[in-house]
Amino acid sequence: MSPLPQSIRLEIVTPEQRLVNEVVDEVVLPGSEGSLGVLPGHTPLLSTLGIGWLMYRRGDLRRYLAIAWGFVEVLPDRVSVLAEIAERAETIDRERARKARERALERLRGRVPGTDFERALIALQKAVIRIQVAEGAGPHEPA
Repeated sequence: MSPLPQSIRLEIVTPEQRLVNEVVDEVVLPGSEGSLGVLPGHTPLLSTLGIGWLMYRRGDLRRYLAIAWGFVEVLPDRVSVLAEIAERAETIDRERARKARERALERLRGRVPGTDFERALIALQKAVIRIQVAEGAGPHEPA
């Protein structure tokens, strides 16, 4: 039996670019069925991604990305994320995200005729995640 790996190679790519290719200690990401935490030696799995934040940690340094849809492959020593949308905190336009949140809330409140509520809810989720990530807030940190 081989020893457990001590770290994870994390690769995050979108159709436009490779965002992350680093060795990390931990990854937490939004699986389609809920949050998924990965440490070195994790059991192999494939999952679809939902909408949410992805956190990766190396030592005490945590980094967050807003992420939506795609796939993740987890192996004992590697996590490969193929995301339709992935944005680093520093590239998110906070004001644009706040405006998107307000537009989505207006549609959900029924003030916009002909609203597709499912699309409005998805827009709201994406805007809230972008705001949280841009402001450096993780799941247990205030936004």
